[in-house]
Amino acid sequence: MTRVGFIGLGLQGAPIARRIVDAGHPTTLWARRQASLDPFADTAAKSAGTPAELAAESDVVCLCVVGDDDVRQVLGGPEGVFAGLGAGGTVVVHSTIHPDTCRELAETGAELGVSVVDAPVSGGPAAAAEGRLLVMVGGEDDVVARCLPVLESFADPVVHLGGLGSGQTAKLLNNLLFTANLSTAYTTLTLGEALGVDPDRLGEVLAHGTANSFAAGRVTSAGGTLDRIAFHAGDLLRKDVRLIADLAGSVSATPGVVLTAADATLDIMERPR
Repeated sequence: MTRVGFIGLGLQGAPIARRIVDAGHPTTLWARRQASLDPFADTAAKSAGTPAELAAESDVVCLCVVGDDDVRQVLGGPEGVFAGLGAGGTVVVHSTIHPDTCRELAETGAELGVSVVDAPVSGGPAAAAEGRLLVMVGGEDDVVARCLPVLESFADPVVHLGGLGSGQTAKLLNNLLFTANLSTAYTTLTLGEALGVDPDRLGEVLAHGTANSFAAGRVTSAGGTLDRIAFHAGDLLRKDVRLIADLAGSVSATPGVVLTAADATLDIMERPR
């Protein structure tokens, strides 16, 4: 079994790590707070004092921290993952970050004989706990193949999109469309109410009609507002829309109406891009 190190035991990372442990992979964990490690006290997982110590015990190190800077901090420095991971090891980035960051990290890793795979996830904690998380992977074929037994312990499907960075691009596009769909769903429910249609009943219609979407379901379940979504995910969605807008600008691509709608969502949530 592949020796796995896991860093980032938050709402998304903890159930992923639990699935990896339960699949029988020898697993080492690291967290800044002991409270993040306590739920694993009844498992075979070990804990390490630093990311470097964790990496020294691992063949594959999975990262599920928040953003680009968090990934860099965990990997770099004398106590970082790169300092402890041996040649032939692999870093798997589950965080949603800029594709160029993954490529920069891969250049650093290559000097140490370490590979990098980007593998952002979608589906939420429940999907992770049930082993049905969507994982979007970018990386070299042989490296991705070595990681598959680990990824398949918590994911179905695992979609290999191409070279390094392609997983991140796909995840950002997914989140861009989701963000855009939030404002179209919200304004549809608002318009319906103005026309005398009860939002709950309209939400039921949308759930069974051709206009159904994951975003519409989230807005309806939140009472027809974006307040709950803004509280829990507004900052992350703004980060991802900024990243994909920057990526589009770097290649002079025109995002079109999807970015316009996503910006409308961010404005409604009072988190303008």
